Amino acid sequence: MLDAFTALSQGTRLVYGRGLRRYVFLPIVVNALVYAIMLKVVFTYFGGWLDGWMAMVPSWLAWLEWLIWPLFVASLVLVVFFTFTLVTHIVAAPFYGFLAAKVEVQATGREPLDDRGLAKTAIDAIGRELIKLAYILPRAALLFVISWIPGLNLMAPVLWALFSAWVMAITYLDYPMDNNKVSFSDMRSRLSARWWQSLSYGGVITVATWIPLANLFLLPGAVAGSVLMWDRHYRGQRGAVSVAS
Repeated sequence: MLDAFTALSQGTRLVYGRGLRRYVFLPIVVNALVYAIMLKVVFTYFGGWLDGWMAMVPSWLAWLEWLIWPLFVASLVLVVFFTFTLVTHIVAAPFYGFLAAKVEVQATGREPLDDRGLAKTAIDAIGRELIKLAYILPRAALLFVISWIPGLNLMAPVLWALFSAWVMAITYLDYPMDNNKVSFSDMRSRLSARWWQSLSYGGVITVATWIPLANLFLLPGAVAGSVLMWDRHYRGQRGAVSVAS
């Protein structure tokens, strides 16, 4: 069985091998620009955000400040990272979809079922990302609220980590599925039916995105790895029942 780490490592070797290297340049440039903006924003505003959060801690919980402060820091870092990750993928989606199609041909010998032209594929990729946002943002907003509720916010970092893994699974495994005319709802059902493969792959990608500089070069590999995961674990599924929608 193809596991998450093997899929990412094999995918990374694929995209930097002969025939595919030329398709990763633009995604890397896009990621570099977005992460540069992210770092500037974080360094400028992070202290103020943290002070604002800590000011909302009620006085009767002051004795727990030693515990609440690091949890607030962890939650805030996850929220900032999560937000900019979504922006990155909206911008890079057309390039990633195209890359996934090229990888599928080279790695599996199969042409994607998608018969749209390049321009329409790029436009539709943005639309697909907006559908993902409509699914992700209400759930992220709920977690954000939980992060502000004394007591419940102690679980916020764990919940954000699990949610980030699920979102990364949806984000990356959707590229080959969209190329093969799998609807968004069907995609979520397939991921839910193979929840361990989905969450483990999403978790590995989440960790990869946190590695400074290296993440710029690992994310195209994650796209390729998603094609391998699609071909091995999800392609033959039919009528999957969603358990994590």
